Amino acid sequence: MLDIQAQLFEAKDVRFGPIDHETHPEIESRWTHDAEFMRLMEIKPVRPLSPMMVKKKYEAVEKDMDEQKNLFYFTIRTREDDRFIGKALIEMVDWSNGNGYLQIGIGEAEFRRMGYGSQALNMLLRYAFGELNLYRVTAVVPAYNQGAIRLFQKFGFVEEVRRRKALHRDGEFWDIIGFGLLNAEWREQFNGRG
Repeated sequence: MLDIQAQLFEAKDVRFGPIDHETHPEIESRWTHDAEFMRLMEIKPVRPLSPMMVKKKYEAVEKDMDEQKNLFYFTIRTREDDRFIGKALIEMVDWSNGNGYLQIGIGEAEFRRMGYGSQALNMLLRYAFGELNLYRVTAVVPAYNQGAIRLFQKFGFVEEVRRRKALHRDGEFWDIIGFGLLNAEWREQFNGRG
């Protein structure tokens, strides 16, 4: 049974927050210059963005959230000092079928591989299934992103689709993997995650 008193937007070390139009564009612009992060986060071609370009992207995100109602965008911040370290989103929500796509990334390199992504994914799933009552969620990951693959498998995601050699990076073709998790599967394991 879902604990309705559990903190929806806070975990042990991180919390979700809104976009800060003053400070976040500069930070996220820096992340777009980090090729490793961008290639782990994005399947489409990446390019560095200026703070002004990031700010325009934020405006488009907030417009989509208000008008389309099928995107939920959260910043990931440290609880200790409220530092912006990443982002988590549920996008392309298909309300008639209860489906949505997840994307999560820790942009600040010093905070990667410390469990913050796991905490953020736990909150994102609690929001997707407990708050939005989605039936299923999907995560799409390039096969070279072993960290993301392990993370989604740890949370019970099942490999459902493998598009063989569908992504070209650095002269090599990679598989793109679609992972899925059903609300019922998440609820079965939720008691152990809290």
